[in-house]
Amino acid sequence: MNLRTPLLTALLCLPLMACGERPQANSAGADTTLGQKVREATNDARKELAESNISISGTGDTKVEISPKGDLLINSTPVVLNDSQRALALQYRQQVLSVAEAGIEVGIQGANLGARAAGEALKGIFSGDAEKIEARINAEAAKLEASASKICDQLPAMLATQQQLAAAIPEFKPYAKMDQSDITDCRDGHVTVR
Repeated sequence: MNLRTPLLTALLCLPLMACGERPQANSAGADTTLGQKVREATNDARKELAESNISISGTGDTKVEISPKGDLLINSTPVVLNDSQRALALQYRQQVLSVAEAGIEVGIQGANLGARAAGEALKGIFSGDAEKIEARINAEAAKLEASASKICDQLPAMLATQQQLAAAIPEFKPYAKMDQSDITDCRDGHVTVR
């Protein structure tokens, strides 16, 4: 029995073990240990997003927020809204939250992919089957890219609602910064939604 291979394997796995990550069996749909930790950490962020005011890009020192009840706050001062304006504010808030939720999910998928890729790379070193492993990782990366593109798919509706909100509430208009270039940039892989 050659002790060099098990010893080398153990040494190569140390960085993964230090992160609390163990290579998983071929379970592409399940969270890795790292993915589970990221998911647990983001659950608090999800709860806070749902229960707290969300910030909308302001200018300079201006703070613009939408509350869970649909209140529009500019520098903590509520803007008087009628029922249809409040409904638009709530619709816009929900769209912002949906984009944030999708971003969180893509982040978790990315953590899982990174952990799996590291484990698969180790397997490839010892099995000599690097091409099949690379193909599996590339397939998972393509799924991640498809998930990320779904974020871009949500932006046209969000832009339309933002424009309706700006037209309905003059106080909001200076803060309606998103435009068609944000959607184009997202599709080109340069996400900078304002």
